[in-house]
Amino acid sequence: MAETTDTLLMLERAADDLRRGCPAVVKDGADALVLLPAELANTPSLKRFDAIADGSFVLLTNNRAATLKVAGEDWAVVRLARPSWMSADDIVALADPTLDLSTPLKGPFKRLEHRDEAVDRAAIKLTKWARLLPAVVAAEVEGGFAAAHDLFEVDAGAVLDADLTQARMLKQVASARVPLAGAENTRLVSFRPLAGGVEHIAIVIGEPNTHDPVLMRIHSECFTGDLLGSLKCDCGEQLRGAIKLIGDAGGGVLLYLAQEGRGIGLISKLKAYALQDQGYDTVDANTRLGFDVDERVFAPAAEMLKQLGFKAVRLMTNNPNKVEGLERFGIRVAERVAHAFEANPHNENYLATKKARTGHLL
Repeated sequence: MAETTDTLLMLERAADDLRRGCPAVVKDGADALVLLPAELANTPSLKRFDAIADGSFVLLTNNRAATLKVAGEDWAVVRLARPSWMSADDIVALADPTLDLSTPLKGPFKRLEHRDEAVDRAAIKLTKWARLLPAVVAAEVEGGFAAAHDLFEVDAGAVLDADLTQARMLKQVASARVPLAGAENTRLVSFRPLAGGVEHIAIVIGEPNTHDPVLMRIHSECFTGDLLGSLKCDCGEQLRGAIKLIGDAGGGVLLYLAQEGRGIGLISKLKAYALQDQGYDTVDANTRLGFDVDERVFAPAAEMLKQLGFKAVRLMTNNPNKVEGLERFGIRVAERVAHAFEANPHNENYLATKKARTGHLL
């Protein structure tokens, strides 16, 4: 456990360096890459990077590469050559599709014929962990490089397994009574990974019986919808509606997971909104940014339910993936309870896309 905690601590510190626009190293045995986040590239940072690393290239997800017409065949990530004409601004534009209209004449780009390996996938995963766009400037390096240049180094396998590892390490750290509108008899229970990181919250309403399937909802945080009342989605209605319905039913649980924007983070979600303003739907916006359609993992929800004493649930959702996600990690879904609200002029296309393209039962 101590070794696992230390590994996740190192991962968090490497991700924090990436968020500041500093390099980090990912290794897989003898293979290693030094990384610089593409969206944070600038002339000084690239100059410093090139001073310590030779033969650099740009590493993108296959989703983003597809929009640039350089996708690989069944590859998760793609390496692009970094020619001399490619400036810092060009690299930022490669990573950020919200700049596509202002920088339309990108390229030509050359794909490097290098099938993705664990170290490549981990490099992209680390940027996602850092809540950055999944694109990096990278270079192959040898063992000892990180220590020689005072950089944090993380193991590729640990990065790729980090979501599940962190979920297994969740621990209850605080609990308090908080009366809510629609459910006054409510207790909030916070869960934090042992190695630190973001907290998830269980909203326990009433005194639900742990022997029977509990009425519950998994709700991914949505700053714009939950707090600001955005009309672009139905998240705020789903949150407040679930609390009231669970309260009216006599009790249950709502798990409030720190997985903003289907797991891509608030800043990237705002970029996805900007792409939607250009005419892309919610699915294409995410993939143009380089993400999967849904980046969420439901292992934390399953672990929280287990620690609260629940083995079976009546799940309030319109998303079949949540059913599969809970059952994959050992929670029996006894019933799917429909949980939908009327569309408004601002979110009707969003809801239609969820129904047509992501299998939501609306």
